[in-house]
Amino acid sequence: MINKIKNIIKKKNKSKIVSLTAYSKSIAKILDKHCDIVLVGDSMANVLYGHKNTHKINLENIIQHTKSVKMGIKKSLLVVDLPKGTYKNAKTAEKNAKLVCKKTGCDAVKLESYKNNFRIIKKLVKKKIPVMGHIGYTPQFKKKFKIEGQKKSEIKKLLNEARLIEKAGAFSIVLECISSKAARIITNNVNIPTIGIGSSTNCDGQILVTDDMLGISGFYPKFVKKYANLNRIIEKAVKKYTREVKLKKFPTNKNIF
Repeated sequence: MINKIKNIIKKKNKSKIVSLTAYSKSIAKILDKHCDIVLVGDSMANVLYGHKNTHKINLENIIQHTKSVKMGIKKSLLVVDLPKGTYKNAKTAEKNAKLVCKKTGCDAVKLESYKNNFRIIKKLVKKKIPVMGHIGYTPQFKKKFKIEGQKKSEIKKLLNEARLIEKAGAFSIVLECISSKAARIITNNVNIPTIGIGSSTNCDGQILVTDDMLGISGFYPKFVKKYANLNRIIEKAVKKYTREVKLKKFPTNKNIF
């Protein structure tokens, strides 16, 4: 675990860090061949459970999916989102983070920035629980989506936030939907890697929700590039299967015992 995290930190200013989300062993096994970081994100609330936001995913959901993902991981750093409400204070955060790490064998947890919770990060790191920070648009705490870091005052605030998170001991920070300029300034002024989502190539790495980039989530904001359209491929396969079942072409002798 420690070596994996050190390797991520060493990539800063050297090579771009590749990260995607996974919620199952089958997807994780594919991602592990190509990604530096695999995140079990609370985005599963939208992608898998059909919720409008990430708020309803609980610790047990996260733990069960992480157990599955862990079985497909050999080399990537496995990071887990702590769900909303599971790190209200340092004591609660420590209890829940320890539980996640113990039950799943993950390498680190991720916390979204809110008020002064860099103090919580400091407590977790002190207890030898590696933490990834998250600033900018934080879905667990902000109702309205907007690009951040467009004004000088906003950039200053974001940079201060990033520095506090770094000082608290986090090994990296997700920058979500912040301006290109802000991403560049933050990345150049912290010593830990920045992982961008909707925050330009100025970050040390990138992350996307896998289902978004594969074209199966139905959620395609500007910052998502669809690298495939699996919706069409899956529908084509289902149609063919349906037709063959109705025409009694499936199963054939090859498919029966």
